[in-house]
Amino acid sequence: MTKTDILVLGGGPAGIITAVTARGHYPDKSITLVKSVEKGVIPCGIPYMFGSLESPEQNALSTDGLASKNIKVVVDTAMCVDREKRVVKMESGEEYEYEKLVLAVGSKPIVPPIKNIETKGVYPILKEMDYLKNMVNVAKSAKDVVVIGGGFIGIEMADEIASMGEKNVTIIEMLPNILCNAFDEEFCNEAAEKLNEKGVKLILGKTVTEIIADNGVKAVKLNDDTEIKADMVVLGIGAKPNSECVHKCGLDIGRGGGIWVNDYMRTSDENIFAVGDCAEKRDFFTREHAPVMLASTATAEARIAGANLYGIKAVRINHGTIAAFSTYVNGLALGSAGLTERTAQKAGFEILIGTAEAPDRHPGKMPGASKIHVKLIFSKKSRIILGGQVSGGNSVGEMINVIATAIQKKLTANEIATLQIATHPKLTAAPTIYPLVTAAQAVEKM
Repeated sequence: MTKTDILVLGGGPAGIITAVTARGHYPDKSITLVKSVEKGVIPCGIPYMFGSLESPEQNALSTDGLASKNIKVVVDTAMCVDREKRVVKMESGEEYEYEKLVLAVGSKPIVPPIKNIETKGVYPILKEMDYLKNMVNVAKSAKDVVVIGGGFIGIEMADEIASMGEKNVTIIEMLPNILCNAFDEEFCNEAAEKLNEKGVKLILGKTVTEIIADNGVKAVKLNDDTEIKADMVVLGIGAKPNSECVHKCGLDIGRGGGIWVNDYMRTSDENIFAVGDCAEKRDFFTREHAPVMLASTATAEARIAGANLYGIKAVRINHGTIAAFSTYVNGLALGSAGLTERTAQKAGFEILIGTAEAPDRHPGKMPGASKIHVKLIFSKKSRIILGGQVSGGNSVGEMINVIATAIQKKLTANEIATLQIATHPKLTAAPTIYPLVTAAQAVEKM
């Protein structure tokens, strides 16, 4: 039996940041982090192991720096939690007694009930270095690649694999468009156009009913009986919380299958916290289940949990999850934060929409300039921002973070229209037509 004050299960971003935050707030406590694999990966970087990075090893997620913070790291897997004794039993047979336990056990890919889904050549996206290195090698030699799922991981995988050489890459998405859970139609269409330019074929509104196999995958069959040739299939249809051991110990589970937590990331057991993909998410506006699994969300939750393990050391509260996304497709950056036009209306909001387009450098002929397209969504009644979407060049990545901050602080159209901002010809849009300000001003006039 090993005793530790704080036991963190999970070696991903959520687990690492929880441990580091806890060390900062509780310098006298012993901390142990248990991770299930020796070599982990940066989750958001997985698609780029297939092209943009010179080697898959460049996407490794290291825990080496934790030793210098007096955080012990162990490679093992939790099997069961005895809440009464405050003991976690590991796969190795080792047992850990804790004062506070943090569950940061992440998620696992959804594998749909498709005939022959276990066939050799069908790859769910696992967060394991050796598995992904093998998957990269298979992709290099594959000629006909089918990606099932047109969300973020699906389109990024398709984009990267299409860059590996002469390949026929097809995305199959059951919804009417790619990315349509996170973006409105005009932004989805921009992404689709960029994929088409790269030669990626999109099949929308269809589902896969069967993997056709003969000593490996040969094709996929759709619900209209069409067959698409394939020698590699990538499953990019999302993930679900890892909560098997939690079910066994009786913690409350949320509507979306994640571990129920309060605003301080504490579970139904006062000595157990949950953060990251395994924790239930509630939308910032509606408080309904939010199916968001992002490293940025996970680390925000980790900073809250790590500070509150032994009482409120810092006033850090989770007021709800803001779905803040960014992606990059064949030279086009896209970002989304908060509610889309569709989800805002579905939630019952009457809305006002402001849009703007401008070069993200000034003057517009400045080298490296890209046109940026901004859409802001406001409550008609309060004029408070509900969401925003941006497309364009690399400046999108930070502009969507500004929008997410505006949402979190519940800024109004007037407050955004009067933001005091820094501008520079080589770095930003012109102060006279700064697109966030211009889009907010458009709503002020309504």
